[in-house]
Amino acid sequence: MKSRLGKAAMWSALVLAIALITPIAAPVAAQNRGATRPKVDRPDGPVWQVIRKNCTSCHGIDDYAFYALDRSAWQSLIETKHKDKPVNVLVDTDRDLLLDWLVSKFGPTSTAFPRTYIAPEITEFFSDPEANRLLERACSRCHSLDRVNLARKSADEWRVLTIQMKTKGAELSDEEVEKLVEWLARVKGINSQQ
Repeated sequence: MKSRLGKAAMWSALVLAIALITPIAAPVAAQNRGATRPKVDRPDGPVWQVIRKNCTSCHGIDDYAFYALDRSAWQSLIETKHKDKPVNVLVDTDRDLLLDWLVSKFGPTSTAFPRTYIAPEITEFFSDPEANRLLERACSRCHSLDRVNLARKSADEWRVLTIQMKTKGAELSDEEVEKLVEWLARVKGINSQQ
């Protein structure tokens, strides 16, 4: 009898502990859900050699897209972020090559990728006609819809691309972004046959 009461008390304590922890853990999980990062295409040739030799041992190149800086601001950022790091020993030709590439891709006329986009949870989904109307409204001002219709991407790739288009002026709410991403991944995803 004592053993049963001891086990019952232990299980009760475990259930209570889980109940107390769950409300705290749920918001943290919700905050991390859907955090979106940019995707930067790797450069070719000498620029890639400089980046591979001096940068990628500590970080990737996707973070570059969070900035839109002129040459002096890029140089200042590199020097500030890399105090006491091997990147400060870049030879002038390598530094110039890297700075030229950074300014050409992420210069002051580019649009920095938003740092804080967290995908909202959606519970309603686009039908084909709804998605096509949104594409017509938001995308066809700048390019033909053939670019969208011929592409095949994963949901994450569609999200990054759609957020980039939003930063360039596509009129989309965050909820529309997520509904469109879900539809694009479902209809024009990497496994789609359309």
